[in-house]
Amino acid sequence: EVQLQAFGGGSVQAGGSLRLSCAASGSTFDDYTVGWFRQAPGKEREGVSCISMHNNSTYYADSVKGRFTISSDNAKNTVYLQMNSLKPEDTAVYYCAADRSLVGETWYIGIYGVDVWGKGTPVTVSS
Repeated sequence: EVQLQAFGGGSVQAGGSLRLSCAASGSTFDDYTVGWFRQAPGKEREGVSCISMHNNSTYYADSVKGRFTISSDNAKNTVYLQMNSLKPEDTAVYYCAADRSLVGETWYIGIYGVDVWGKGTPVTVSS
């Protein structure tokens, strides 16, 4: 079974950039949609972005469109989330996740459960 490990969180000032990585082990991503959720203190978890490892189709939440870019390197079994123009409201713990059923616009349903969760990585954006 796929196991996920997330890297790349940290602290940055508003307007800065970070890149998150989600690396798979134990199996390949080939049959999965892989992406990110985030949870800010006192708020519900929300779907941020995902990419289909089958056809590379992508999805972004409205709150990150135009600022975040998701990509994959199938050879490395790794998915990346490039986060630019970061805002204080992007502050959250970011969780990598993979699911065989969710695609695109349905990614948000993953807040109720996905096939595989990775451990979170914190992102803090200061104003």
